[in-house]
Amino acid sequence: MRYCRACNFTGADSPGAATRLKTNLLNSWPTTVAAAKVVQEALRGRVIAGDKLGKVHTVAGIDVGFERDGAVTRAAVVVLEFPSLELRAQAVARAPTRFPYVPGYLSFREIPAVLAALAKLKTRPDLLLCDGQGLAHPRRFGLACHLGVLTDIPSIGVAKSRLIGEPRGRLGSEKGSWVPLTDDSEIVGAVLRTRAGVKPVYVSIGHRVRLETAIEYVLRCTTKYRLPETTRLAHRLASG
Repeated sequence: MRYCRACNFTGADSPGAATRLKTNLLNSWPTTVAAAKVVQEALRGRVIAGDKLGKVHTVAGIDVGFERDGAVTRAAVVVLEFPSLELRAQAVARAPTRFPYVPGYLSFREIPAVLAALAKLKTRPDLLLCDGQGLAHPRRFGLACHLGVLTDIPSIGVAKSRLIGEPRGRLGSEKGSWVPLTDDSEIVGAVLRTRAGVKPVYVSIGHRVRLETAIEYVLRCTTKYRLPETTRLAHRLASG
Protein backbone atom coordinates (compact mmCIF):
# COMPACT_ATOMS: atom_id res chain seq x y z
CA MET A 1 0.00 0.00 0.00
CA ARG A 2 1.53 3.31 -1.07
CA TYR A 3 0.43 5.11 2.10
CA CYS A 4 2.29 2.78 4.41
CA ARG A 5 5.48 2.97 2.37
CA ALA A 6 5.30 6.75 2.61
CA CYS A 7 4.99 6.42 6.38
CA ASN A 8 8.41 4.78 6.56
CA PHE A 9 9.85 8.31 6.63
CA THR A 10 10.66 9.24 10.23
CA GLY A 11 12.38 12.08 11.96
CA ALA A 12 11.15 15.28 10.31
CA ASP A 13 14.03 17.25 11.80
CA SER A 14 13.82 20.20 9.41
CA PRO A 15 11.12 22.17 7.59
CA GLY A 16 12.26 20.61 4.32
CA ALA A 17 11.99 17.10 5.69
CA ALA A 18 8.57 17.84 7.13
CA THR A 19 7.43 19.20 3.76
CA ARG A 20 8.62 16.05 1.99
CA LEU A 21 6.80 13.92 4.56
CA LYS A 22 3.60 15.89 4.07
CA THR A 23 3.81 15.69 0.27
CA ASN A 24 4.45 11.94 0.25
CA LEU A 25 1.57 11.25 2.62
CA LEU A 26 -1.00 13.46 0.92
CA ASN A 27 -0.36 11.86 -2.45
CA SER A 28 -2.06 8.73 -1.11
CA TRP A 29 -4.16 10.05 1.77
CA PRO A 30 -7.26 7.91 2.49
CA THR A 31 -10.60 9.52 1.67
CA THR A 32 -12.94 6.70 2.76
CA VAL A 33 -13.58 5.02 6.10
CA ALA A 34 -12.68 1.62 4.64
CA ALA A 35 -9.28 2.84 3.46
CA ALA A 36 -8.66 4.71 6.72
CA LYS A 37 -9.41 1.60 8.79
CA VAL A 38 -6.84 -0.36 6.80
CA VAL A 39 -4.24 2.31 7.55
CA GLN A 40 -5.06 2.31 11.27
CA GLU A 41 -4.75 -1.45 11.44
CA ALA A 42 -1.46 -1.35 9.53
CA LEU A 43 0.18 1.42 11.54
CA ARG A 44 -0.97 0.79 15.10
CA GLY A 45 1.75 -1.80 15.58
CA ARG A 46 4.34 0.96 15.16
CA VAL A 47 3.25 2.77 18.31
CA ILE A 48 6.02 2.67 20.95
CA ALA A 49 4.40 2.53 24.39
CA GLY A 50 7.58 3.09 26.41
CA ASP A 51 9.64 6.17 27.17
CA LYS A 52 11.77 6.87 24.11
CA LEU A 53 12.18 10.60 24.51
CA GLY A 54 15.25 12.61 25.33
CA LYS A 55 15.54 15.80 27.36
CA VAL A 56 12.39 17.86 26.81
CA HIS A 57 13.19 21.52 26.21
CA THR A 58 10.07 22.34 24.17
CA VAL A 59 6.48 21.14 24.17
CA ALA A 60 4.07 21.74 21.32
CA GLY A 61 0.31 22.06 21.48
CA ILE A 62 -1.86 21.22 18.48
CA ASP A 63 -5.45 22.14 17.81
CA VAL A 64 -7.65 22.20 14.73
CA GLY A 65 -10.58 24.30 13.58
CA PHE A 66 -12.57 24.55 10.37
CA GLU A 67 -13.56 27.27 7.94
CA ARG A 68 -16.04 27.64 5.06
CA ASP A 69 -18.54 25.19 6.58
CA GLY A 70 -15.87 22.56 7.06
CA ALA A 71 -14.37 22.73 3.59
CA VAL A 72 -11.07 24.09 4.92
CA THR A 73 -9.13 22.67 7.86
CA ARG A 74 -7.15 25.19 9.91
CA ALA A 75 -4.43 23.76 12.16
CA ALA A 76 -2.48 25.64 14.78
CA VAL A 77 0.68 24.62 16.57
CA VAL A 78 2.30 26.48 19.45
CA VAL A 79 5.72 25.67 20.82
CA LEU A 80 6.43 26.48 24.47
CA GLU A 81 9.67 26.39 26.40
CA PHE A 82 9.66 23.66 29.03
CA PRO A 83 9.25 23.89 31.95
CA SER A 84 8.71 27.69 31.88
CA LEU A 85 5.83 27.35 29.35
CA GLU A 86 6.84 30.60 27.67
CA LEU A 87 5.76 30.92 24.04
CA ARG A 88 8.64 30.25 21.66
CA ALA A 89 7.01 29.78 18.25
CA GLN A 90 3.66 29.33 16.55
CA ALA A 91 2.31 28.48 13.13
CA VAL A 92 -1.04 28.21 11.39
CA ALA A 93 -1.76 26.30 8.20
CA ARG A 94 -4.84 25.67 6.11
CA ALA A 95 -5.61 22.71 3.88
CA PRO A 96 -8.64 21.41 1.98
CA THR A 97 -10.64 19.04 4.16
CA ARG A 98 -10.10 15.61 2.61
CA PHE A 99 -12.07 13.37 4.93
CA PRO A 100 -15.63 13.46 6.34
CA TYR A 101 -16.42 13.86 10.03
CA VAL A 102 -16.53 10.30 11.39
CA PRO A 103 -15.85 9.60 15.08
CA GLY A 104 -12.83 7.33 15.42
CA TYR A 105 -11.28 8.64 12.20
CA LEU A 106 -10.73 12.31 13.03
CA SER A 107 -6.99 12.09 12.46
CA PHE A 108 -7.61 11.59 8.73
CA ARG A 109 -9.61 14.81 8.72
CA GLU A 110 -7.12 16.86 10.75
CA ILE A 111 -3.57 15.63 10.14
CA PRO A 112 -2.99 17.06 6.62
CA ALA A 113 -3.32 20.60 7.97
CA VAL A 114 -1.38 19.71 11.14
CA LEU A 115 1.56 18.47 9.07
CA ALA A 116 1.46 21.70 7.08
CA ALA A 117 1.61 23.72 10.31
CA LEU A 118 4.48 21.64 11.70
CA ALA A 119 6.37 22.13 8.44
CA LYS A 120 6.38 25.89 9.08
CA LEU A 121 8.33 25.53 12.31
CA LYS A 122 12.05 26.21 12.20
CA THR A 123 12.83 23.61 14.86
CA ARG A 124 11.31 20.29 15.75
CA PRO A 125 9.49 20.19 19.13
CA ASP A 126 10.58 17.61 21.68
CA LEU A 127 7.06 16.58 22.67
CA LEU A 128 3.57 16.94 21.16
CA LEU A 129 0.41 17.38 23.24
CA CYS A 130 -2.56 16.73 20.99
CA ASP A 131 -6.12 17.84 21.61
CA GLY A 132 -7.61 14.38 21.11
CA GLN A 133 -7.22 10.69 21.79
CA GLY A 134 -4.16 8.52 21.55
CA LEU A 135 -4.32 4.87 22.57
CA ALA A 136 -7.80 5.41 24.06
CA HIS A 137 -9.37 4.63 20.72
CA PRO A 138 -11.42 1.68 19.37
CA ARG A 139 -8.47 0.54 17.23
CA ARG A 140 -5.80 1.90 19.60
CA PHE A 141 -4.73 4.49 17.04
CA GLY A 142 -6.16 7.93 17.70
CA LEU A 143 -4.84 11.29 16.57
CA ALA A 144 -1.87 11.40 18.98
CA CYS A 145 -0.73 7.93 17.93
CA HIS A 146 -1.18 8.67 14.24
CA LEU A 147 0.70 11.96 14.35
CA GLY A 148 3.42 10.56 16.59
CA VAL A 149 4.07 7.60 14.31
CA LEU A 150 4.14 9.75 11.17
CA THR A 151 6.56 12.32 12.60
CA ASP A 152 8.35 10.05 15.09
CA ILE A 153 7.98 12.78 17.71
CA PRO A 154 6.95 11.68 21.23
CA SER A 155 3.25 12.49 21.60
CA ILE A 156 0.44 12.49 24.14
CA GLY A 157 -3.32 12.63 23.70
CA VAL A 158 -5.19 14.99 26.02
CA ALA A 159 -8.91 14.77 25.33
CA LYS A 160 -11.71 16.81 26.87
CA SER A 161 -14.19 13.93 26.57
CA ARG A 162 -14.12 10.15 26.66
CA LEU A 163 -14.35 8.15 23.44
CA ILE A 164 -14.08 4.64 24.90
CA GLY A 165 -13.41 2.91 28.18
CA GLU A 166 -14.51 3.14 31.77
CA PRO A 167 -12.70 4.59 34.82
CA ARG A 168 -11.31 1.98 37.18
CA GLY A 169 -12.02 3.26 40.65
CA ARG A 170 -13.19 6.54 42.08
CA LEU A 171 -11.36 9.69 41.05
CA GLY A 172 -10.26 12.00 43.83
CA SER A 173 -11.27 15.65 43.78
CA GLU A 174 -7.79 17.14 44.16
CA LYS A 175 -5.47 18.16 41.32
CA GLY A 176 -3.20 15.31 40.24
CA SER A 177 -5.64 12.55 41.12
CA TRP A 178 -6.03 9.93 38.42
CA VAL A 179 -7.45 6.48 37.81
CA PRO A 180 -6.84 4.10 34.92
CA LEU A 181 -9.17 4.20 31.93
CA THR A 182 -9.84 0.63 30.82
CA ASP A 183 -11.42 -0.96 27.77
CA ASP A 184 -11.99 -4.72 27.73
CA SER A 185 -9.73 -5.01 30.79
CA GLU A 186 -6.90 -3.19 28.99
CA ILE A 187 -5.56 0.08 30.38
CA VAL A 188 -5.82 2.52 27.48
CA GLY A 189 -5.35 5.79 29.33
CA ALA A 190 -6.02 7.76 32.48
CA VAL A 191 -8.80 9.92 33.84
CA LEU A 192 -6.84 12.85 35.24
CA ARG A 193 -7.93 15.71 37.49
CA THR A 194 -5.95 18.77 36.41
CA ARG A 195 -7.81 21.23 38.62
CA ALA A 196 -9.51 20.62 41.96
CA GLY A 197 -13.26 20.20 41.70
CA VAL A 198 -13.28 20.55 37.89
CA LYS A 199 -14.10 17.93 35.26
CA PRO A 200 -11.14 15.68 34.43
CA VAL A 201 -9.33 15.23 31.14
CA TYR A 202 -8.57 11.94 29.42
CA VAL A 203 -4.90 11.26 28.87
CA SER A 204 -3.51 8.49 26.70
CA ILE A 205 -0.17 7.78 25.17
CA GLY A 206 0.46 8.68 21.57
CA HIS A 207 3.96 7.48 20.73
CA ARG A 208 7.29 7.01 22.55
CA VAL A 209 5.84 7.87 25.99
CA ARG A 210 4.51 5.61 28.73
CA LEU A 211 1.28 6.52 30.50
CA GLU A 212 2.81 7.64 33.80
CA THR A 213 5.20 9.93 31.95
CA ALA A 214 2.34 11.32 29.89
CA ILE A 215 0.41 12.17 33.06
CA GLU A 216 3.45 13.91 34.52
CA TYR A 217 3.94 16.11 31.47
CA VAL A 218 0.26 16.99 31.24
CA LEU A 219 0.28 18.11 34.87
CA ARG A 220 3.49 20.10 34.44
CA CYS A 221 1.98 21.85 31.42
CA THR A 222 -1.19 22.73 33.32
CA THR A 223 -1.31 25.90 35.41
CA LYS A 224 -4.55 27.29 36.82
CA TYR A 225 -6.90 26.01 34.14
CA ARG A 226 -8.38 22.62 33.32
CA LEU A 227 -6.48 22.26 30.04
CA PRO A 228 -2.71 22.35 29.53
CA GLU A 229 -1.27 25.65 28.35
CA THR A 230 -0.25 23.95 25.12
CA THR A 231 -3.86 23.09 24.34
CA ARG A 232 -5.26 26.43 25.47
CA LEU A 233 -2.88 28.51 23.39
CA ALA A 234 -3.19 26.26 20.33
CA HIS A 235 -6.98 26.42 20.56
CA ARG A 236 -6.88 30.20 20.78
CA LEU A 237 -4.68 30.33 17.70
CA ALA A 238 -6.74 27.77 15.76
CA SER A 239 -9.95 29.63 16.52
CA GLY A 240 -8.59 32.75 14.85
